Amino acid sequence: MITKDSKIYIAGHRGMVGSAVKRKLKNEGYENLVYRTSSDLDLRNQQAVQGFFDQEKPDIVIDAAARVGGIMANKEYPWQFLYENLEIQNNIISSTHEQEVDKLIFLGSSCIYPKHAEQPMSEDSLLTGSLEPTNQWYAIAKIAGVKMVDALRRQYDHDYVSLMPTNLYGPNDNFDLETSHVLPAMIRKFHEAKENGHAPVPLWGTGSPRREFLHVNDVADAVFFTLNNEMEYDLYNVGTGKDISIKGLALLVQEIVGHEGDINWDTSKPDGTPRKLMDVSRMTEAGWTYNIEMEDGIRATYEWFLENLDEIKEVDIES
Repeated sequence: MITKDSKIYIAGHRGMVGSAVKRKLKNEGYENLVYRTSSDLDLRNQQAVQGFFDQEKPDIVIDAAARVGGIMANKEYPWQFLYENLEIQNNIISSTHEQEVDKLIFLGSSCIYPKHAEQPMSEDSLLTGSLEPTNQWYAIAKIAGVKMVDALRRQYDHDYVSLMPTNLYGPNDNFDLETSHVLPAMIRKFHEAKENGHAPVPLWGTGSPRREFLHVNDVADAVFFTLNNEMEYDLYNVGTGKDISIKGLALLVQEIVGHEGDINWDTSKPDGTPRKLMDVSRMTEAGWTYNIEMEDGIRATYEWFLENLDEIKEVDIES
């Protein structure tokens, strides 16, 4: 069980999820945290990862490291999304096992479930149908990670757990329009259109698909809950259990940002999965539920975006 003295390694500590987990642990008084930047530790390098684990010997590992992106990024870089994510998680999970680390939390995504899974999607729907083609490469990698955690629990009785969050948003999100997910992309598009005289905003698809969104601080809270409890299952969905249409989301973001122009839907572009709503009953029964309502979360995220706008633009230029 986690204590204030536990040495906790957070893989991916500078990403949206990892940084939220780091904030949560620090706010709760946990200071014995270990992390490395990608320039200091290449998680794709098996020897380097093994050496890091041999040196640091963490008590707990939180794997929030991954190559992530939206529909466009997955379409353009299928090999990287499959291979690099397999490399990262294989190295972390195998080193965690070899070091006999007390507890591992592996973070994935709701995209692991079949495109036409019965809604809401339960953990039992895993591998019952074909995946959404636009992000299958990332999904297959994450499914492999889930099964590695399951295998280690079964064979070695390790206290390892996979958490599958729904679509996340919040501080430190990716706002690059070439690689971002739908909600941060909308925030940036509506903001820049507002700054450009309330110009029309082009959005992909029909607006009809429905999506569920969770503030990243809530998933960090779910991680903290999991660290402090013995979990009965290997796999848990983490979400709100509520969804919204993409069109409804666009109108909400437009209102929060203050954009007064038109929205132009490009129906030649793909919609993606028709609906992705999580069955969160397993996590609810364990004792955890979300706290941040969507409108409040988007307002806070837009405020963070405005406060960090110069830095966001610099990252775009460098990339």
